[in-house]
Amino acid sequence: MEFNRRKALAIGTVGVATAALSTPGAVSADEAAAAPAGPVTETLLLTGSDADHTVGWDFQVTAGRRAGEWATIPTPSNWECHGFGSYHYGGDLVPAEKGNYRHSFTPPASWAGRRIFLVFEAAMTDTDVRVNGVSAGPVHRGGFYRFRYDVTALLRLGEPNLLEATVSKESADNSVNDAERRGDFWNFGGIFRPVSLEAYPAARIDRVAIDARADGTFAAQVALAGVTAAARVTAQLRRLDGTAVGGAFSVAVASGATSATLTTTAAQPRLWTAETPNLHQVELTLASSAGVLWHSTVERFGFRTIEVRAGDGVYVNGKRIVLKGANRHTFWPTSGRASSPRLARLDIGLMKDMNMNAVRMSHYPPDAYFLDLCDELGLYVLDELTGWQHHYDEGVGAPLVKALVERDVNHPSILFWDNGNEGGWNTALDDDFGQYDPQRRAVLHPWTTFSGVDTSHYQTYSSTSSKAAGTTVFMPTEFLHGLYDGGAGAGLNDYWKLMGGSQRSAGGFIWALVDESVARDDRGGALDTNGSRAPDGILGPYREKEGSFFTIKDIWSPVQLASPAYYDSVFPASFDKTVKLVNRYDFTNLRACRFGWQLLAFPAPGAGTGHQILAQGQAGAPDVAPGATGAVTLGLPADWTAADALRLSVTDPTGRNVAGWTWRVRKAPDFAARLVKPATTGSVTATETAADVVLVAGATRVTIGKADGRLIGVRRGSTPVSLANGPAPAGGAATLTAFSHFRDGTGWVVQCDYSGDLASVRWRLDANGWLRLEYRYHATGDHDHLGVNFDYPEANVRGLTWLGDGPYRVYKNRLRGVQPDVWSKPYNNTATGASGFGYPEFKGYHARTCWAVLDTTEGAVTVVAAEEGLYLRLFTPAVGPDPQNAVVTYPGGNLSLLDGIAPIGNKFHGVAALGPESRPNAATGDYHRTVYFRFDA
Repeated sequence: MEFNRRKALAIGTVGVATAALSTPGAVSADEAAAAPAGPVTETLLLTGSDADHTVGWDFQVTAGRRAGEWATIPTPSNWECHGFGSYHYGGDLVPAEKGNYRHSFTPPASWAGRRIFLVFEAAMTDTDVRVNGVSAGPVHRGGFYRFRYDVTALLRLGEPNLLEATVSKESADNSVNDAERRGDFWNFGGIFRPVSLEAYPAARIDRVAIDARADGTFAAQVALAGVTAAARVTAQLRRLDGTAVGGAFSVAVASGATSATLTTTAAQPRLWTAETPNLHQVELTLASSAGVLWHSTVERFGFRTIEVRAGDGVYVNGKRIVLKGANRHTFWPTSGRASSPRLARLDIGLMKDMNMNAVRMSHYPPDAYFLDLCDELGLYVLDELTGWQHHYDEGVGAPLVKALVERDVNHPSILFWDNGNEGGWNTALDDDFGQYDPQRRAVLHPWTTFSGVDTSHYQTYSSTSSKAAGTTVFMPTEFLHGLYDGGAGAGLNDYWKLMGGSQRSAGGFIWALVDESVARDDRGGALDTNGSRAPDGILGPYREKEGSFFTIKDIWSPVQLASPAYYDSVFPASFDKTVKLVNRYDFTNLRACRFGWQLLAFPAPGAGTGHQILAQGQAGAPDVAPGATGAVTLGLPADWTAADALRLSVTDPTGRNVAGWTWRVRKAPDFAARLVKPATTGSVTATETAADVVLVAGATRVTIGKADGRLIGVRRGSTPVSLANGPAPAGGAATLTAFSHFRDGTGWVVQCDYSGDLASVRWRLDANGWLRLEYRYHATGDHDHLGVNFDYPEANVRGLTWLGDGPYRVYKNRLRGVQPDVWSKPYNNTATGASGFGYPEFKGYHARTCWAVLDTTEGAVTVVAAEEGLYLRLFTPAVGPDPQNAVVTYPGGNLSLLDGIAPIGNKFHGVAALGPESRPNAATGDYHRTVYFRFDA
């Protein structure tokens, strides 16, 4: 039986108010109205319903923190997260902890004559259960699976009863330990999912397995028990609002029957897909041949058909689909694997905000309510039997496959069953899945080819190209392994050009959704990622959005721009008030979406952040079928070119934003002309010494070294400004060959010529305090960086406000997802996924900077670019331990003005193994830039 209130009447929670909790499993008004009459299964929660709603049980741990002490622990929970035992990540769990639980409860006297089961949704890892001092049954082995005991004969109805459970963190079965406890993830202990009593009528419907196809055919395999006379099982299909779908249908069963199969055909049912998550329910009743109702239940399902077409692709309802997903651990820093519908909804919402349509359950089945929400909100699922490079023996694995499939079989969101991970499959169990699944979903072996699907992990760009062009359906269940800030979105644009368009590509799953950082209460709450083993997320541990979040959202948007030129944040010169689009939905016509435009004005430095909306409106949604190209016409006013930028946003039929692009109408030279006004009066004085030339304009004093032509320092009145040692070539070296200085109208010029990698530098201080820097350099061939460097003391920096693409830093192979605006962020020293956890990170490369104001203890340092395409480099980011290949190079100095920046690798691949965007910058000859500086109090 699935543990939710659609299938059972919840009569209360011991230790908690008996009012129904608001969970995804709660019966809606529509569902309640449609519920059948007659005896139903009644459920009594003994723990809380989830990690947000807990009940205290008596508890003792045998080793580690607080060993031997009887105390109270919230249930469901993992005991490490409440100050007990020890934290373990993979490997042997030493010491081998056990948790002893005790709880008193009183089952209703009205349950007399019912069959009563004690149901554990999951406990880690071996669980020995006693009721009133008597064993409830064999020790259950396996930490992620539902199990139950018939305790009818052990209970005293209407009186207090004692439940005792001993939960061993390590299993007595070595194959369970190999499959579950030795994996590359945190290991916890405890009763971490709910425990309940389920009371059935003596004659009952024990469970239901449904096969509902896109053509409307419906079959339900019904398991029966306690049928002691001739009977009939009757079914009625309904939508969730109670509307009947067809008429009732039934089948007669004989006395002693243990199963029944009911079939019907629905005429043109509303189909389930991740884009259209239309759900139905079936009401089932078991009654005597004389019409006396014995038991009633309701099961939810969706009409849909899944196919793997050999050498072709994955099809849902006859249409080829592309899966865009992530690998998700059930995890929260302060609760471990114990979760809640609130956290499940949060994760699903964030995945859908990234335009993902799929999730892989790595590496175990999730909470039932997570799958309920995938059904309701629309997310394709790969449901997985635990096994990480090692597998269960058949004897212990077969019951776990049965538990997995029987619990989850009716979720339309589940497309595949995964038999373990990366060699952690026991092939003897492959055919077990189909014994309990009438839909006969394909079984996958993540990491290899099975069931006609190549799920190979961590392919290079080259091998991905070969596989995408091959003859086997390709769907990597892990790729672009995120580590710190590498992988995930970095490199995805190149990979997705291969994987998103190939006929035999079925998509793939990025590793991983979140950083698994445990909040260690034995370390004052410090977050522990076990070195470089767990900071792999697109999201931080508390679901902080890292830079790859927005890159993935952009690349995986179902609405794409048809022309690559439109992905530049500068507006195309040929714009005619229409935007050409490609529909990457599998089932949805773009006419179901909403398109809105805004004309924006950006504030000047010191005048705020963000933008002002000058005008806005809705554009008519174009009629563009899935896979087709069309255009949206924007009804812009005649004076639209007076705006600084134009933004176009797309929302899906549910109101979720799926795409947005901002194009600057004004270019960098326009903003420079707006900000940097030439002086009309005044003059600059110049003083030359043997070592330098000092230029003075009012309170601004600039010193240029004669030995190398570089800035030695700046003073604003009596305050030093420590910008110095530039411009120095970001790559190579330069030797000064000529040095001169002279008056230039209201300003003074210092001219420097070089041999080597720098051609010339011209400084000009104007009487109004603006310092202009013009530099030229020559470069050909491959370079990590193109441009020049300066030095500035990082300790003096407090924050940054800038007009450019943000708010996140970029890499050469992660440019998508940032948008032009006036952004602001305080200084932080975040090492992505490892320490600090302040996002967006302060340091790194910032794209297409028009102007920037560095807030320092020495005042404001303003930088204005006179040409497009400037990358502003701010210092060198901190990195966590052992970054492996997830590294990026930075030039010398710590502030840089760049025309070319470096890519970043991922955990398993350096940049050389990735795609074209990860290649070095191919320099093309002569480069020239003009940049303005201003120094204010």
